[in-house]
Amino acid sequence: MSSSARLRSAMSANFGGLPRPFWIVFAGMIANRIGTMVVPFLVFYLASRGITTAQTGGIVVALGIGGMFGPILGGLIADRVGRRFAVVIGLVATPAGLGALLAAPGPLTLGAAAALLGLTSSVYRPAASALVGDVVGTELRGKAFSLLHWGFNIGTAAASAGAGYLAGRGFWLLFLLDGLTCLVYAGIVLVGIPKDLPRPAAAKAAGGAGYGVVFRDRLMVAYLTVSVLGTTIYTMTEFAIPLAIQKDGLSPAVYGLVGVANAVVVIAFQPVLYGWVATFPRVKVLAASWVLYGLGIASTGLAQKPWHYVLTVLVWSVGEIVNGVVAGAIVADIAPEAARGRYQGAVSWVWSAARLAAPLVAVGLFTTVGPAALWWGCAVVGLLTAAATLRLTGAVESRTEENARIDAAKVAAPAL
Repeated sequence: MSSSARLRSAMSANFGGLPRPFWIVFAGMIANRIGTMVVPFLVFYLASRGITTAQTGGIVVALGIGGMFGPILGGLIADRVGRRFAVVIGLVATPAGLGALLAAPGPLTLGAAAALLGLTSSVYRPAASALVGDVVGTELRGKAFSLLHWGFNIGTAAASAGAGYLAGRGFWLLFLLDGLTCLVYAGIVLVGIPKDLPRPAAAKAAGGAGYGVVFRDRLMVAYLTVSVLGTTIYTMTEFAIPLAIQKDGLSPAVYGLVGVANAVVVIAFQPVLYGWVATFPRVKVLAASWVLYGLGIASTGLAQKPWHYVLTVLVWSVGEIVNGVVAGAIVADIAPEAARGRYQGAVSWVWSAARLAAPLVAVGLFTTVGPAALWWGCAVVGLLTAAATLRLTGAVESRTEENARIDAAKVAAPAL
């Protein structure tokens, strides 16, 4: 086989077979992530406004609280009205939150605006994931969600590279670009997906009006439980690692190096590893990601020099890659069609809850019993979470097969 033929084969394996609506979501998501600059630079923006450290903490918490309600609302709208509508309404509303944050005159109004931004900016996410689950079949869902995770990191890396430059010329530029890219994403969806995909009338009526359908599902509750534990460990990369770098007397630039190393590993290796990872059962891959998170972040306790920190990044970044291949796909696999938006909303809520819990745990352990307890805790919780996840293997596979049969029957029904 010639080199060009091998390249075409590799491109087809990694990118082929996915339907047009998926690529619409993928393109819009990258455009949006390239402009996502305000939240990563929120602390710096607030400092430029003369906001104290204590007030900044309260504003950041308000942002997180808003972010917990956004996915719940987005999932409900996606299931009750339509996936496309929920994506567009969330993206169009986000610039309003950005504008409120830019214009807010004082700490109280900044906190309210931050909560609004947290709410509006997270509405579209479960709807976009549910849309992907609708249009991509069981066999290709791992590829689809892997590519979404890969594109997310490409956009985030581009935003990180440009945000510092723009912030130096005025924070209003970050707000402007962030708002514009939200509208660009909404426009891509409106043009690329002219109307919400048809859904059977029975599916629209099923599942109840709220999140009871999620929390009555014992398998989903178990999945959410292991996810909140594993995700809290992963979120330590944002809170515990900076504390460790500071404790070692290293420059904040080292944390920047950690971020760059993580982005490089994910962007370079996710397409390469997908084909191999996809050969394993998804639940076992998910369990492996918790182990890599736990051990990789725990190994931060051994780091003392910048290159030590980079080595630890390699471990938990591989965990992020394999998690990105399977986590969203598993949720789409086990969710009934009528409730895919709410199931994805519940998982997005878990991420928001982890982002609130992680700093409390990290700072609490660091300042009381010491960092060693945090690192050992990450390792132990990672291993226990992996063991609990493996116990779900049979139930997840059975549910996946059942839902695949239902989907296949709906596709075949018009031909009967």
